[in-house]
Amino acid sequence: MIPLPTALLNMPIAHRALHDITDGRPENSRAAIRAAIEHGYGIEIDLQLSKDGQAMVFHDYDLARLSAGEGPIQQQTRAQLGATQLKGGNETIPSLIDALEIIEGQVPLLIELKDQDGAMGEDGGVLEKAVCATLRDYDGPTALMSFNPYSVARCAELAPNIPRGLVTCDYTAEDWPTLSATTRNKLARIPDFDRVGASFISHDRKTLDLPQVAAIKDAGHPVLTWTIRSPAQEHKARQVADNITFEGYLA
Repeated sequence: MIPLPTALLNMPIAHRALHDITDGRPENSRAAIRAAIEHGYGIEIDLQLSKDGQAMVFHDYDLARLSAGEGPIQQQTRAQLGATQLKGGNETIPSLIDALEIIEGQVPLLIELKDQDGAMGEDGGVLEKAVCATLRDYDGPTALMSFNPYSVARCAELAPNIPRGLVTCDYTAEDWPTLSATTRNKLARIPDFDRVGASFISHDRKTLDLPQVAAIKDAGHPVLTWTIRSPAQEHKARQVADNITFEGYLA
């Protein structure tokens, strides 16, 4: 187990960077990354895989909601995605390499690898290989996390010196309709924490009172939480969580 960098406990973490489309800063964009750095916040970003095996800073599996593109992000190359306009600003989709060149260790970075399997199973590890290879020479405070325990375990094999954690929640059928009840019930218990060598969880703010969250905290492991959208939510969450991932206001 590699401890979470202290900076990721001391600095509020901007969810998908400090985005605000009213100010021309789409989520997970270069402008949002720069704004987070300027405000002295940590940065959380999401990673998806391109057609040519590159880690791209983008949340969704499909391009339509967030960009001028259409179809699955995995059907586009890094070059094509790098020319795809994001909605809400004069920005295109960055790669992880692009993001690291901007951040350069100035603030801590929390990276979520999106599940590429579709069912929280073993997905082959292509995204994990791309991410860990890109981070090999990066010196800034960084941690990796995913909802998918297999993804976290693969990161442990590929980059054992990078801290890693699990993104967790209560896995309701409403929020996770594509997962079987068996899978949802298992993941909700957070049974893989020790197996994957996790040193923290990032848990849904709405269910921070779950006993499995308390057990992890009582064992001395940090609990982060998502997504905080107001000072009132922040105040309540900090009664349990060691740090917050926030958006829509200045934490």
